[in-house]
Amino acid sequence: MIVSGTSFSVIAADGDAETYDLVIYGGTSAGVIAAVQAKKLGKSAVIVGPDIHLGGLSAGGLGWTDTGNKAVIGGLARDFYHRIWKEYQKEETWKWQKHDEYGNKGQGTAAMDGENRTMWIFEPSVAEKVFEDYVKEFEIPVHRDEYLDRNKGVKKEAGRIVSITMLSGRTFAGKMFMDATYEGDLMATAGVDYHVGREGRDVYGEEWNGVQTGVLHHRHHFGAVDQPISPYKIPGDPSSGVLPRISAEHPGEKHAGDNKVQAYCFRMCLTDHPENRIPFPKPEGYDPAQYELLVRIFEAGWRETFGKFDPLPNHKTDTNNHGPMSTDNIGYNYDYPDASYERRKEIIKEHETYQMGWLYFIANDPRVPEDAQKEMQRWGLPKDEFTDNGNWSHQLYIREARRMIGHFVMTESELQKKRPTPDSVGMGSYTIDSHNVQRYITPEGYVQNEGDIGVTTYGPYEIAYGSLIPKKEQCQNLFVPVCVSSSHIAFGSIRMEPVFMILGQSAATAAAIAIDRDLAVQEVPYEKLRERMLADGQVLEYEGEVSRSGVMEKDLEGIVVDDLKAEKSGSWKTSGAAKQYVGHGYHHDDKVADGKSTVTFETTLPESGIYEVRFAYPQNNNRASNVPVTVHHAGGEKTVTVNERKDPPIDGLFVSLGEFEFKANAPAKVTVINEGTDGYVVVDAVQWIKKD
Repeated sequence: MIVSGTSFSVIAADGDAETYDLVIYGGTSAGVIAAVQAKKLGKSAVIVGPDIHLGGLSAGGLGWTDTGNKAVIGGLARDFYHRIWKEYQKEETWKWQKHDEYGNKGQGTAAMDGENRTMWIFEPSVAEKVFEDYVKEFEIPVHRDEYLDRNKGVKKEAGRIVSITMLSGRTFAGKMFMDATYEGDLMATAGVDYHVGREGRDVYGEEWNGVQTGVLHHRHHFGAVDQPISPYKIPGDPSSGVLPRISAEHPGEKHAGDNKVQAYCFRMCLTDHPENRIPFPKPEGYDPAQYELLVRIFEAGWRETFGKFDPLPNHKTDTNNHGPMSTDNIGYNYDYPDASYERRKEIIKEHETYQMGWLYFIANDPRVPEDAQKEMQRWGLPKDEFTDNGNWSHQLYIREARRMIGHFVMTESELQKKRPTPDSVGMGSYTIDSHNVQRYITPEGYVQNEGDIGVTTYGPYEIAYGSLIPKKEQCQNLFVPVCVSSSHIAFGSIRMEPVFMILGQSAATAAAIAIDRDLAVQEVPYEKLRERMLADGQVLEYEGEVSRSGVMEKDLEGIVVDDLKAEKSGSWKTSGAAKQYVGHGYHHDDKVADGKSTVTFETTLPESGIYEVRFAYPQNNNRASNVPVTVHHAGGEKTVTVNERKDPPIDGLFVSLGEFEFKANAPAKVTVINEGTDGYVVVDAVQWIKKD
């Protein structure tokens, strides 16, 4: 059957298939934006999928948008946030709060946006209205509560998808297809390669991939608690058994790959407005024993329960995970990506029971500290949100599921600009952010969370067209703008809702070109795609400042090991705030001075001899004056105390640690530890220079 490029009407193919130019599976933010773009380009499009509510997480509670650098959010993604702003210019939108009381929080400025003002903070119901308005305005048919037949629902001929069939028996044929789901079900059913879990560090040569034992970022781990906490039912007694929500399994070797994914949760919309508040209900299956670990966290002095109750308009919140035992349901989602629909529903229900129970426990259990309990009792579920789902979000935060292994794989190296990215179709800029993956027992017998990563991208980065498409031999007419082709650690930044919208628009643009020229998606001419994307307001490169004055290793004498390549343990954070440094930034220990944070710079020198060893750090008065830096050489080791409050005397970058003998093809190492230090310990690079 043939459909006119501008036709909205549906004509049956073989009497039972509905046919469109672009068939989009999944009503997420990416799916809706892709459909809008297809219609703007004169193509017919349909959205079909399990979703009852459009917009995915953007309409499911994530109203405190994770933007990164807003300057790189363009096109229809920016139009979405402009439409949000317009909704909040209406008096009727402010039901529980006056507009001037809330002020202009989360808004772009007239100087930056002109008439197209933006608003990045919003209620779920307002976001859903914007998505619904899109499909009405552009006359996009939407088929809800339709699940792909994952056994035999994808029909392919000559390397292309011909049609997809739902469990209901409904069939959709098309010239191009898009998987806009968080799970990647269409991609997987179509026979496209994908990965679940963390790759080992060596798969793509990444520092932050794989198991991250000993790496502690944010405050979502037990190092943020004043004392170590026993995981056993009787503290200190392993024979008594392990508390709920703690794994007794070995966490895996550091940097090794595994099949585990970062924790899921619901981004909760809560309210403290009495007229609109429903007290937290006790969920079916509530078991206070599940929160025994939380009691111990409170007893150890934790008082940051409300650290991520981010305020939305109308006295509501976007409440996200915060703390060592918060709303993230760590370790209960590993089988979700590949699970059956029935099993997924069980997992979602378990997450709901856990998270509702967490709220009810804090608000009601007598073991909770009085200050935390009284504060939690102020809050409740809003009567006017998620009204068909018990006022609870309809969308679990699937932070990560399947990830395609496609035409090009985005990795940490592209995000941190260690390598150029080919054929940009949009930009991301948010921190590389993985939530915890597991909660385990340390060798010392204490409980610890693992997998939480927060690493800088050193500014906005480009995303490759090849990451949206499969390998040609696997499928020639499929786009995947959500479960994009990327490593686990790169996906930690790409996975932001504005980025999904950007990629959905770019994918739909490429689909239109492929249709017009009768091409496989892998054959779309990039210059033609680029021209259209720029005309539609997409941002493909960033012209602002990315790195202040990073000196690259290749431009330095001798052998240089940058901090990104050094082996780290303990709590290290990245930064690029100094005026000068080696590479793309440096690491600091956050001034914890606990003796647990170490860095090892290691290389193999090509020939034996005497080498001068230099240590790089960016100076500041808040640095430690007594950083112990140990050189491991052929004759043993020597520790040099470095005062990082003084300017490095060599090129403003390095201080000399001395001259030492090294053997060829033997490890040459320099280690730094933060034990007993009196300020921020900063590490940037180590340089070995052969002496004549």
